[in-house]
Amino acid sequence: MTSGRPTTGMKPIRETLPIDEARALAFEALAQVTRTERLTLTSSGGRVAAADIVSTVDVPPFNRAGMDGYAVVAEDTFGAGRYEPRVLRRVQTIYTGETPTMPIARGECAEIATGAPMPDGADAVVMVEETERAGDDIRIFTPVYPKQHVGRRAADFAAGDVVIAHGTLLTPARVGALAAAGTSDVEVFARPRVAILSTGNEVAEPGQPLAPGHIYDINRYTLETITREHGGEPDARPAAPDTLEDLTAALTNAAAEADIIVFSGGSSVGERDLILDVIRARGEIVFHGIAVKPGKPTVFGRVDGKPVLGMPGYPTSCLSNAYMLLVPMLRHMAHLPAWHPRIVSVPITRRVVSTTGRHQFYTVRVRNGQAEPAFKASGDITSMAAADGYIEIPAQTDVVEAGELVDVKLF
Repeated sequence: MTSGRPTTGMKPIRETLPIDEARALAFEALAQVTRTERLTLTSSGGRVAAADIVSTVDVPPFNRAGMDGYAVVAEDTFGAGRYEPRVLRRVQTIYTGETPTMPIARGECAEIATGAPMPDGADAVVMVEETERAGDDIRIFTPVYPKQHVGRRAADFAAGDVVIAHGTLLTPARVGALAAAGTSDVEVFARPRVAILSTGNEVAEPGQPLAPGHIYDINRYTLETITREHGGEPDARPAAPDTLEDLTAALTNAAAEADIIVFSGGSSVGERDLILDVIRARGEIVFHGIAVKPGKPTVFGRVDGKPVLGMPGYPTSCLSNAYMLLVPMLRHMAHLPAWHPRIVSVPITRRVVSTTGRHQFYTVRVRNGQAEPAFKASGDITSMAAADGYIEIPAQTDVVEAGELVDVKLF
């Protein structure tokens, strides 16, 4: 064999695994990324904290007014009413960002803005709407109790408290909590590096002239996009020709640099589908074939300790398996919580016949409160591009009748 082409014929898929079993086997072979990096707070959203983050300050760092009004000694307001107001003397005005210039004594008050530091001696704030001013005399028309309309120091969290725990996803609110603690950067887990490789002599790069018998590479771009959306760092490699030498070299190079390798094409049963041979020669095959439609010819193995996922070459098969298999794998590696797509329950517009024994991923459009089938064929990317989401038809279900309520998982 001088050309790198195989001498053996087709390699049929003799048995398939249920999708849940395939996921479980894949997860056993995965390792979560342990590398970390330090990011500015601005860049940290959507990442996962790699260590506990402890506040060095109280938040808020002082007692502060919760309303615009007057800081008072609460006891001075007891018994106040609309016809019998208590009258206090204004001795200072305190704006946000300023420090009170004097304490408040009995019979006195301080005009104060929301969020401004409370002066010593004052223990409550009367809302400005419940007062009337005449010069420096302030009439109080309603009583307040101690601590009313006052935000106490460290009410949110105190110095020494863990603001964000190790392994926590940094949502916008959690990034805000870090900002409140004065944190300017944060240690997070690095994204898993995902080597993405299309295979096949017929694959061409978009933007280049298309030779006879060639097609533009779709899977590289769909896999790059879904990888980014779910916590991975895609490393797209040039398409590899269908020879053992080229595929082995591509796999060897990818395994040296990536945390997981994702092939598309070359996992089916054709004479020139060589991914199985390459993986087997360099490592091990964990499974080949999943009881799903589309996407049956999916292979998973390990090479040099790195997981290798061989996806079908047809665009819809590849992308649907990415949602069902690659997404949960990536999110686990990236320490991200499991993905729970938004689901709408609507009736389906027409009867769908499934393949008994295979779990089906079936794309639909949601129109006028109904699910309209969008699936055309495994090789048609518009089966996905023209869809709003998908339904999953269990392996033991052979028919979904028109009008039946289905759960649409939205993209």
